[in-house]
Amino acid sequence: MRVHICAVGRLRAGPERALIDDYVKRFDRTGRALGLGPCGLIEVEDKKGGGQEAEAALLERAVPAGSLVAMLDERGRGMTSPEFAGQLAQWRDTGRQDVTFVIGGADGLIQPYRDTADFKLSFGAMVWPHMLARVMLSEQLYRAASILAGSPYHRA
Repeated sequence: MRVHICAVGRLRAGPERALIDDYVKRFDRTGRALGLGPCGLIEVEDKKGGGQEAEAALLERAVPAGSLVAMLDERGRGMTSPEFAGQLAQWRDTGRQDVTFVIGGADGLIQPYRDTADFKLSFGAMVWPHMLARVMLSEQLYRAASILAGSPYHRA
């Protein structure tokens, strides 16, 4: 099952980009034997200043056709890392070819677009900077693959 992270904004070189690249590489390596991956990053940017509506339109067009859409949303479902791993495995085991995790811009995602999500995931009640959300998601993807592989990375 291919995994996509679709996010608003271009992440430049720096510590966040280095962390994401490292975790995605680890996820791809660990997930390959599990039928997970590769993981790709799709970045969209509203250069015309159209706000949340324009960002939603760009995100919607960037999501691969037929993909399950999981949006990061503070009102979404909070999960433990093992529960998240189980959810990924369940999507994979039911024949999903693609899952796309959508991360909005600094102002979040508009309600009509949020309503189209197949799944909403929350990293807690706190609001996180959208650039850090990418890092956290990529780490949790690697952690999920590690849990499913039985590796000692996750210590509960």
